[in-house]
Amino acid sequence: MPRLLSINSYHYRRGGSDVVYLEHAALLEALGWSNAFYAMHHPQNLATPWSRFFIDELEFDHDYPAWRKLAMAGKVVYSFEAQRRLEALLAEYPADVAHLHCIYHHHSPSILPTLHAAGVPTVLTAHDLKIACPAYKMLNDGGICERCRDGSVLNVLRHRCVRGSLAASAVVAVESALHRRLDTWRRHVTRVVSPSRFFIDKFVEWGWPRERFVHIPNVVDAARFEAAPEPGGYLLYFGRLAVEKGVATLLRAAQAAGVPLKIAGTGPLAGELQALHAQIGGDVEFLGYRSGAALHDLVRGSRAVVLPSQWYENAPMSVLESMALGKPVLGARIGGIPELIVEGETGWTFESGSVAQLAERLREIAGSGAAALAAMGRAARAHVEREFPRARYADAMLALYASLGVRA
Repeated sequence: MPRLLSINSYHYRRGGSDVVYLEHAALLEALGWSNAFYAMHHPQNLATPWSRFFIDELEFDHDYPAWRKLAMAGKVVYSFEAQRRLEALLAEYPADVAHLHCIYHHHSPSILPTLHAAGVPTVLTAHDLKIACPAYKMLNDGGICERCRDGSVLNVLRHRCVRGSLAASAVVAVESALHRRLDTWRRHVTRVVSPSRFFIDKFVEWGWPRERFVHIPNVVDAARFEAAPEPGGYLLYFGRLAVEKGVATLLRAAQAAGVPLKIAGTGPLAGELQALHAQIGGDVEFLGYRSGAALHDLVRGSRAVVLPSQWYENAPMSVLESMALGKPVLGARIGGIPELIVEGETGWTFESGSVAQLAERLREIAGSGAAALAAMGRAARAHVEREFPRARYADAMLALYASLGVRA
């Protein structure tokens, strides 16, 4: 029985990358693989016998004493604790392959040479752009930013690219400078899985060899989603309320188009977005955080789902899950989003950041007949079933592992 080691910062369904981490492990276990987990202690973690090896909780947003925050900053740069605990885990569980998801800024890249020294091939799923961009989004308060591609990582500090914080940006700048000097990522990551082709092209632009990458799209188990293609009366955005998500652009476009809009989510921009709505008006309802069945009901009741992103999105699960629920998606033409939408068949795209173009699209959707939108919803569902099934994902992953000498 081949042994998989799944590594991630969190061991619960915190975000899309954490869901992929858990479901990937479950899928491999269903195929007969053994699996162990390596993550960080957290109050919301799922129970696992492997938690005795987990690293201590590390959250800069918490109210820790200054001395502890300083110690935590050191772990972000290089974590000897993560190395020691990983070595102990590997002594008990000699993994055949390690699959990493999001390990920064908790485990730190320091675990990569530990895996390499143990002779464990390492696969990384690139959920974001961290292996190129120190701040992992190629985004700051000025918009899309790729200054570090040809320049110094001190740009992270100069432009406060991490949460607008001088302290956080300084820690990440030091971490990135060290691991660029050590060439940690490129020396010790065997293969990189990218859910989007866009990300592969971007990494190659930043100097990575193309042959290091494998394109494996995300998976959606459509059988778990009850589709309702019949259109409702409102447009829907669900997700994080943060500047990169383009929700302010959506508010302005919805007001200009005169269409009803529901927004489900929380985030650092929530208050600012509600203030903007109060200023410009429009038929908008802020619903707060929704998940599970309540979120699915919201999607099924919508006319279409809107993803107005203004950063390099990878392959957002919100697009695929909306389509699985039988809804067409209106997405910004940026990052990997256009790869998921068949224009005019399963949804539409618009120029990212353009209020005028988004408003025009919203008017078109509001004015479309129910039969046409229902047909698009059915096409969206069929597209997900055909292009993103579990079996295709499993076959691609098994082929990747086999190329590394690990077979079931």
